[in-house]
Amino acid sequence: MALKRGLSGRNSGNVCCYSIVVLVFCSFLAPLIFFVGRGVYTSTSIDNNDFSTTTSTQVSSFVKEKILAKSNTKNAEGNKWTQIAAYVRNEISRGIQDDLVDDDHSQFHTPAILARRQLGERRREKYATALVKQDDEVTVKLENAALERSKSVDSAVLGKYSIWRKENENENTDSKVHLMRDQMIMARVYISIATMKKKSRLAQELQKQLKESQRALGEAIYDADLTRSAHEKIKSMDQVLSKAKEQLYDCNLVTGKLRAILQSADEQVRSLKRQSTFLSQLAAKTIPNGIHCLSMRLAIDYYLLPPEKRKFPRSENLEDPSLFHYALFSDNVLAASVVVNSTIMNAKEPAKHVFHLVTDKLNFGAMNMWFLLNPPGKATIHVENVDEFKWLNSSYCPVLRQLESAAMKEYYFKGSHSTTLSAGSSNLKYRNPKYLSMLNHLRFYLPQIYPKLDKILFLDDDIVVQKDLTGLWSVNLHEKVNGAVETCGESFHRFDKYLNFSNPHIAKNFDPNACGWAYGMNIFDLKEWKKRDITGIYHKWQNMNEDRVLWKLGTLPPGLMTFYGLTHPLDKSWHVLGLGYSPSIDGSEIENAAVIHYNGNMKPWLELAMTKYKSYWTKYIKFDHPYIRTCKLVE
Repeated sequence: MALKRGLSGRNSGNVCCYSIVVLVFCSFLAPLIFFVGRGVYTSTSIDNNDFSTTTSTQVSSFVKEKILAKSNTKNAEGNKWTQIAAYVRNEISRGIQDDLVDDDHSQFHTPAILARRQLGERRREKYATALVKQDDEVTVKLENAALERSKSVDSAVLGKYSIWRKENENENTDSKVHLMRDQMIMARVYISIATMKKKSRLAQELQKQLKESQRALGEAIYDADLTRSAHEKIKSMDQVLSKAKEQLYDCNLVTGKLRAILQSADEQVRSLKRQSTFLSQLAAKTIPNGIHCLSMRLAIDYYLLPPEKRKFPRSENLEDPSLFHYALFSDNVLAASVVVNSTIMNAKEPAKHVFHLVTDKLNFGAMNMWFLLNPPGKATIHVENVDEFKWLNSSYCPVLRQLESAAMKEYYFKGSHSTTLSAGSSNLKYRNPKYLSMLNHLRFYLPQIYPKLDKILFLDDDIVVQKDLTGLWSVNLHEKVNGAVETCGESFHRFDKYLNFSNPHIAKNFDPNACGWAYGMNIFDLKEWKKRDITGIYHKWQNMNEDRVLWKLGTLPPGLMTFYGLTHPLDKSWHVLGLGYSPSIDGSEIENAAVIHYNGNMKPWLELAMTKYKSYWTKYIKFDHPYIRTCKLVE
């Protein structure tokens, strides 16, 4: 019993000791370990989280950029790529966090940690490779889709034998006409190649289809002009061309054939231009039936008048230098009437204006009769016959002597001139009556015709006056003889265009870049004219040009030479030119011009006149006049 009690007491003591030790550990050591461990863990976690968050954000941004770029390219793939992006981002973030938990603390760089880092790097490389592969696959898909769409376009628009032609993609209301023309060009190319390669059956098939397309196209310019069969012809031609392309296409051959077609077309265009020029010049030199009828009827009635009724009033004004004098040389009654009417209707003081008209003997009666029946208000008018200027003879006037010479007649009418339409256009210029008529050369004899006048305004018969012109008499010409509007712009209308500078007389005396000026509205100081002997200068150059070595024809070249250094430039608003050849004159320039000039072949009294300019001229014609109605002259 005693022994049992002793053992029992020893066991109780041991239990008490263990209890005390556990109590002390729980009271002091456990909290200490807890707080120390917590601090270490917290520090490590914070550092690792910061690093992980930063790195994860950078990688995620890169992934987002790639995903967004692709989602903008193909919206249909958007949801799929969003899921892939989320998966990749999560995997990379998790891998980075696993690899870098203790990366900032060098004491934890154990072999196990290094192995984990290498594993993470391999994982990232794997994901990047997968991402690039996916990117390439999407690009290929997009390209394949574009090719499929191009194939569908070919079947949607019939006749497209080349789906890459940009003009075929454009919406053009006349695209069918252009397509048919292109098809016919390519058909000609392949016919030539097929013949050369002895593929007669294919050549015949192309030839047959070409003829059918030509018949279907006809004279059509717009799609609306095409026949109903045009659609089928386009489709059939497309099939034949595709067949020919498969069998015959050779880049060098096709290029050579197209170049040959282009050269041939260019030659045809040049030929047609020559023919057009010839015909337009032929039309320009003719007188419309209505104007011829008017002139004949007026002439008949004039010569039926008694002599006392053939005179104009106010003849005392003809030599009064204080009035405003105009010189007009014309054989066109209607044109002369427009010049006079437009001048008077826009004049501030019509009574002070005096018109000096000179015509030929054929139109002398008609010109007089018209203005006797239609006097220009209070203005003075006088008509003369150039054939009655007895002082103007071949012994005094070089150009008259030259025009009467056998050599000049041979040059103008026979010589080596071609008689064909295509080659005769330039030669027709020499046959134009205005170059052979003395009316065109009278402008060099103004002081001889009007010896008592100090200033005179020269007007062509193809002009229209739109403003009062009396201001021209007060323009200071600075001791020059001629006041004119210059026509040079850049390199156009300079002396080298009109004169032969290969001739030493021309090269020595004139500047090839000197600015040209225009006849048609010129104010001449006749006092200075006489002082400088302008007519003598003109005679000098005209005598030197008997063999046409200085200039070929016309009055502008000798005018440029005669008045060289003696021309004062006027403001361009006084005289606007080009209404007889240029369709692009600004409307405001025309409206603001004092004088508009229909220089060129498209005169306003001809059918080939430009419609947009014709109304400026026709508004000064009295179409209700009995003579005009009788001769069927209409607007």
